This record gives sequence, C-alpha cells and structure tokens, in this order.
Amino acid sequence: MSFGDRLDAVVEQRGPACVGIDPHPPLLASWGLADDVDGLARFAEICVAAYRDSAAVVKPQSAFFETYGARGIAVLEHTVAELRSAGALVLLDVKRGDIGSTMAAYARAYLDPASSLAADAITVSPYLGVGSLDPAFELAAKHDAGLFVLAQTSNPEGPQVQLATAAGGRPVGQVVVDEVAARNAQFAPHGPFGLVVGATIEPGAVTYESLGGPILAPGVGTQGGTPDSVRRIFGSSLRAVLPSVSREVLQHGPDPSALRSAVLQLNDTFAFIRA
Repeated sequence: MSFGDRLDAVVEQRGPACVGIDPHPPLLASWGLADDVDGLARFAEICVAAYRDSAAVVKPQSAFFETYGARGIAVLEHTVAELRSAGALVLLDVKRGDIGSTMAAYARAYLDPASSLAADAITVSPYLGVGSLDPAFELAAKHDAGLFVLAQTSNPEGPQVQLATAAGGRPVGQVVVDEVAARNAQFAPHGPFGLVVGATIEPGAVTYESLGGPILAPGVGTQGGTPDSVRRIFGSSLRAVLPSVSREVLQHGPDPSALRSAVLQLNDTFAFIRA
C-alpha cells in the first residue's frame, strides 16, 4: 500500500490525531526523569507504551534525541521501530532541506527501509525551492513512504517568507501547495505528499483544496489551536487534516494509562474530521 492509503486506513481505525514525542529537559524533569540518555530512554518507553495502539500517527522530534549523541539516536531508532511494529505510523520530525546528493542522503537516512532510522514519513523544508526536494519525493514514492512539506507555519517569523509574493503573484506558500499537489496527482485519491500548516494561522492567503494529500496541523492545545480554528482554517480540506499535539498530551505523563486516555480523548474531540 502507498503511504497515502496506509494513512487513510489507520486514521479510519484509530482517529485523526498525530501525537508528538518531545523529550525536552523541562519535561523530563516534570516526569521525574534525569536529563541523560537513561531518562530519555525511559521517557520514550513510556510514550511507546501509551501510543502504540491508541495513536494513528506518532511524531518524534528528532532534535531532542540527537542532543544526546549516538546513544540518543539509538533510542530514537528503537522508538521508531517499536511504534511501527505496533501498527502506528511514524512521522519523524526532522525538517530536512538541502540540494542534490545531500538531499538524497537525507532521504536515504530516513526513508530507505535498509536504514535503521527508516520511518513512515518525514517533515521537509522547501525553502531552497520545492524542486530541491525531488530526491526525497522520488525515494518516498519508491518505498511507499510520505513527506510533509512546510507550507504555512504558525511561528511569527513564517509569513515574511511564506506569504511573500512569488513570480506570477502567488504567495510562496501557495507555490509550495501547488507543486506538492502536482506530485500527488498520480496517486489519487490518497497522495503520499502532505503539508505542514499551523492550526493557529490566519486563513485565506493560501488554499489547500487541490493538494490531494494529508495536512499536518501543529499548534493544537497549548499553542492555542482549537477544534473551531481547525474547522475555520481548513474548511473543505478538513478531511485531510491530522491535528498534531505534543504538550497537551505529554502533560499527563508519566503514567502511560493517563497518556493513552489523553490520546483517546483527543481523537474523540476531533472525530468530526472524519464524520
């Protein structure tokens, strides 16, 4: 099955929420864990126990594992493998973006099944030009993996680039949407290439109806995104949306059952997406 088909199937089964694994030092401390590899490993183990059968998509933030060096990467490899073996799709948040052979190397690291870091999908940055990501688009298609391309993010600095006017008068973010949509066309109805669009943006400048793929919507919960804002921003594209939550769920740790309950409640809250 293509990534788009696999994603559609698991969302139908488990619900639309994407849940983050963000083991930053203050959160480790709030869970009573040390800011070291052992604390990281225990944090990840608890998250896997809670999310393995409750979340459709789990999004580990690679940077929080990388900061511990090789041993941290080993924890990330184990976390990704455990979640995938349980049927959750792993979206590895790495936001890579480069050109030529370097982009191809990043793609192999995260999308080639032969890699120990292979995930179901990754986040990528198109701001060297969407075409610079072609090695990742090609490898993702070859291995039935997915990409989520940054399009319109909710950080305050984003609009100065994403809403700048490109040649032809379109906002840069719309150019990203249109180019990703063109790459999805051959995979209808469930394209493997998605977007990252913040759940707290002001809607209207960029439209998503043509995408033909999923939309990751971070910013729900602590950052201010709500079910109403998700409805307002995405409108007729709502069925494609994966509301992405990290802190709003992780604050319920370290009890795995409390974390799992928070995920189930989140999926209930956003059940209207697939209604």
